[in-house]
Amino acid sequence: MTALFLTPAERKTHRAAAHHLLPVVAIGNEGLTGAVLKEADAALAAHGLIKLRVFSDDRGQREALFARLADELGAAPVQHIGKLLVLWRPPLPKERAERDDRMPGPKVVKVLKFSKSGNHRPQVKKVKVLGNQRIAAGGTLKRVRKTRLKSVKRSVPD
Repeated sequence: MTALFLTPAERKTHRAAAHHLLPVVAIGNEGLTGAVLKEADAALAAHGLIKLRVFSDDRGQREALFARLADELGAAPVQHIGKLLVLWRPPLPKERAERDDRMPGPKVVKVLKFSKSGNHRPQVKKVKVLGNQRIAAGGTLKRVRKTRLKSVKRSVPD
């Protein structure tokens, strides 16, 4: 694979996004091994933007390693600062099959609670309503009422 190229504006946004990241792959004294490539590829597939730490003191060797990583992984070199390398690869589109049997998920509902005194503003509270819950008149959450099965013995008249 060949390395991707970024515009300076794209590189700037990726550098800003990578600032708070911790290194997920460490490259030791043995350099770029198959295991390191595999881990870096898996991290790029999972996250898209990764930071790597190189334990080599030679700057030229780190630059060559950075270019080789970008070429072999099909990623864009974002930043090389000190012993940290930042790589970015666009995420692959995930195939999601729609399920027909899927039920609706939880909803976030705003509930107004009025004060007992008319002088205060009503409080707005966000509540997560799950599938088996309902909002009662006072704004509290309750389970949905289910119709209870009546006993066969009681339904038969004497």
